[in-house]
Amino acid sequence: MFVDEAILELEAGKGGNGCMAFRREKYVEMGGPFGGNGGRGGNIIFKGDEGLNTLVDLKYKKLYKAKNGEHGQGKGMHGKNASDLVVKVPLGTVVTDVDTDLIIADITKHEEEVVVAYGGRGGRGNIVFATRSNPAPAFCENGEPGEIKKVKVELKLLADVGLVGMPSVGKSTIISKISASKPKIAAYHFTTLKPNLGVVKTIDNRSFVVADLPGLIKGASLGEGLGDKFLKHIERTRVIAHIIDMSGIEGRDPYDDYVIINQELENFNKSIMKKPQIVIANKMDMPDSKENLKQFKEKVNVDIFEVSAINGMGLDKVLIKLADMLDTIKKEPLYEDTKFESHVVYKFKKEEPYKVIKENDHTYLIKGKEIEKLLRMTWFASDEAYARFSRKMKKMGIEDKLRKMGIQNGDIIKILDYEFEYQE
Repeated sequence: MFVDEAILELEAGKGGNGCMAFRREKYVEMGGPFGGNGGRGGNIIFKGDEGLNTLVDLKYKKLYKAKNGEHGQGKGMHGKNASDLVVKVPLGTVVTDVDTDLIIADITKHEEEVVVAYGGRGGRGNIVFATRSNPAPAFCENGEPGEIKKVKVELKLLADVGLVGMPSVGKSTIISKISASKPKIAAYHFTTLKPNLGVVKTIDNRSFVVADLPGLIKGASLGEGLGDKFLKHIERTRVIAHIIDMSGIEGRDPYDDYVIINQELENFNKSIMKKPQIVIANKMDMPDSKENLKQFKEKVNVDIFEVSAINGMGLDKVLIKLADMLDTIKKEPLYEDTKFESHVVYKFKKEEPYKVIKENDHTYLIKGKEIEKLLRMTWFASDEAYARFSRKMKKMGIEDKLRKMGIQNGDIIKILDYEFEYQE
């Protein structure tokens, strides 16, 4: 089954908790803190695999969850880092963050690896927090939560040439003649229900990859027919080969077909129209083809090649032309750097680390990634941990903010599922 799109929930591993322990040896006075750090949580990594050609394995597994890191232990022993979860995907896979609409990965090489969701770091044991003023800290740190993301995974085929055109113009016949690809061919519209890839070799021993895309119709870019599902596969191609049924046997005017398809390509993505394009005038063995071609040439100014796919006439000449064009066209990345998550993060204004919302006269809700992360990593089993959390909140400016909003002793502060009573 050909599947080229999937929505996944990703949960990277949580870091292991730090340990609170103390040295207790017979002849060692004031042994001090001895708790080790927790291990790192597992990352979720997407890895390119040239042996795959569909996302079917991802389609039916919606949740990918990496393992948590091991907790720290006494005697200064650190917890073990969790192993990473590796998800194999076909070449040409694009991973986009659903919430931000930013691209996390565009995987085009075999065994290329991209960390899509990072595991949390391990919490620190009390051995780390020892200072001169507090040589025996009685607290430790919980592990950092792993990243949780909802991603859209799309397969955009890696092909040098894209064959486009109306249904039943002969795209599948052409790719079956010029490559080892064996698509289904029949005398009705939309025989091709999935893209077909074929490796082509010219008579002078040059080779390239051709993609036969299912037939487009008017309105394809808006969801009519099958086109909206497969137009994305033409985005990576370097050359567009526009197949025209010059016989008009389907009752359509060849020039109208040409205009409609180009309009659909432009509506889908304007940059597609910047790609070099040739016209392959197919079915030239039919009675009306010569006259139709003559009229067609009067209206367009583009390279036109006459072929008859059914008997192979003219195809070698087309392949030589395509190979010549590809020799002069550099492979460009599909996306600009500014569309990637790791690049655009520096272009946004720095967000406030928290927000304070007054729910009613005596309840205040605090939201924010930084404060929520601090809460999750605080081990509230000791008074020292509470004091440290309070100092952190004060340093972030939350205490001053609450006072300005009129908080009073005994009022409730809510962070996630926790509730605290405010005291001066």
